[in-house]
Amino acid sequence: MSKNKEFVAVYGATGHTGAFVIAELLRRRLPVIAVGRDMPRVPAGVTARIAALDDAAALDEAFADCAVVINCAGPFLDTASPIIEAALRVGSAYVDVTAEQASALSTFELYHERARARGVTIIPAAGFYGGLADLLASTLVGQHSVDDMTVAIALDHWWPTKGTRKTGERNHVPRVVVKNGSLVPMTVPTTKTEWTFDSAHGVQEMEEMPFSEIITISRHLHVRNLRAYLNTSSLNEVRAEATPQPVAVDAHGRSAQTFAIEVIAHDSAGIRRAAAQGQDIYAVTAPLVVEAAARMLEPSFARSGALSLGEAFDAADFLRSVGSEHLMFELSAT
Repeated sequence: MSKNKEFVAVYGATGHTGAFVIAELLRRRLPVIAVGRDMPRVPAGVTARIAALDDAAALDEAFADCAVVINCAGPFLDTASPIIEAALRVGSAYVDVTAEQASALSTFELYHERARARGVTIIPAAGFYGGLADLLASTLVGQHSVDDMTVAIALDHWWPTKGTRKTGERNHVPRVVVKNGSLVPMTVPTTKTEWTFDSAHGVQEMEEMPFSEIITISRHLHVRNLRAYLNTSSLNEVRAEATPQPVAVDAHGRSAQTFAIEVIAHDSAGIRRAAAQGQDIYAVTAPLVVEAAARMLEPSFARSGALSLGEAFDAADFLRSVGSEHLMFELSAT
């Protein structure tokens, strides 16, 4: 890492997820710069910089001394490209937290070779959606080929943030799954099923609802068929206009929401399962992206290009580092 690039920039720092990321960077004593289109409030002692998405010069100036840029400002269909372009111009690594399939796919396709040529790392979809399932799947199967893989997620509630609402209104790109080794449009109307979680969530009615984990997993793992499901009750909540925003219930600012995520792989060797449980999908995104930033700050880190979390790092070691404080996870085989 260059001596004049020591900071981690957080774009969208005053948003709901951005605030969790700033707090986690401060907790880990990593030097942080808060960047956004406006800065109504930032924690004491944090430097704030103003840079609009359509102001390339301001973005370059904001990121010039930053080794890593974390983008928490959605919709990422609108924000990812201008921030990545600025990061490439100034030679900063980039991480975002998109759940949007089209944004993650576009980042991989458009920026992998350019990032490699520039010698920087770009990691889209490194949060709860996209990143966590990719880490679990990578730990589960490594470089082995898998016939069928399913990602199942249960939330006891989904209280959406303003950013989630805005992204839902913006993102009308058809969702995709992996079938016979290729990305194909999800069947509509969607498939529904039941899933028994090995957690307090128990038996849940599930609806096929793929997010960016389809893109991150299929980017580097050899999976012939890949689908993802979310419990129907949480989807009903996030779709209802009257559902409130999350409310903090502890000293860390987390809501009372709990989640369970399971990744099941089927192949000739049998059935393998990786699972994780935790509290607050927005809050748990912070340790995931901050752990990625911290690892990219290490002098020994030498990966470049557009990579998923499970591709850029040792997935099992990454999960152990995050799980000690923020997650409970396990692996099993039948």
